[in-house]
Amino acid sequence: MILKRLAVGLTAFCALAGSAFAQGRNDRGGTPGEFDFYVLALSWSPGFCEIEGDRRNREQCAPGANLGFVVHGLWPQYERGYPSDCGPGRSPSRIAMEQAEGLFPSDGLARHQWRKHGTCSGSSPADYFADVRRAREKIKIPPALQKGDIEQSWTALDLERAFVDANPGLRTDMMSVSCRRGVLEEVRICFSKDLRGFRTCQEVDRSGCRARDFRVNAIR
Repeated sequence: MILKRLAVGLTAFCALAGSAFAQGRNDRGGTPGEFDFYVLALSWSPGFCEIEGDRRNREQCAPGANLGFVVHGLWPQYERGYPSDCGPGRSPSRIAMEQAEGLFPSDGLARHQWRKHGTCSGSSPADYFADVRRAREKIKIPPALQKGDIEQSWTALDLERAFVDANPGLRTDMMSVSCRRGVLEEVRICFSKDLRGFRTCQEVDRSGCRARDFRVNAIR
């Protein structure tokens, strides 16, 4: 009987721990403005389009779009996990959407990023998109990927080092490279909350690509 009670108690404890861990991973409805740092996610369009096809973003994947790195999002993060969908927020106005012009591959993605992540920033839509632009303008794409007109093969570490060489102050423990099915998907770079500089981010760093190497598809 005692052993049975212990087993039931342990099961309940594990369920609570699992629930707390899941909440830490993605705290839906967090408090706007309460987070630790930002992640700027830059999608490599040719890889994204091979993995997802054109069903997710037709503008990004249209033939002849000629897109390389585009902004996927600017995400408020906790040291462990992240907030999302932090309230209805104001729908981005036309003036606010002008701040997003040229950053995201489509207005639809910009609006989605505002709803899911921007509402957690504590900023207005216009200020959030201005911060997205500010973060993007701080990143220089490595020369080998600026044209992207030929298919290449990279390791995650070599690609991180290329970004480090192109961006003073950035280190490999301040970013990660995401790949799926042997293809580069995106690069994620961690910024301080005020966006003044890069910062370490252990969870993001550890979440990077585990493949030995991957393809970087040519821009089309």
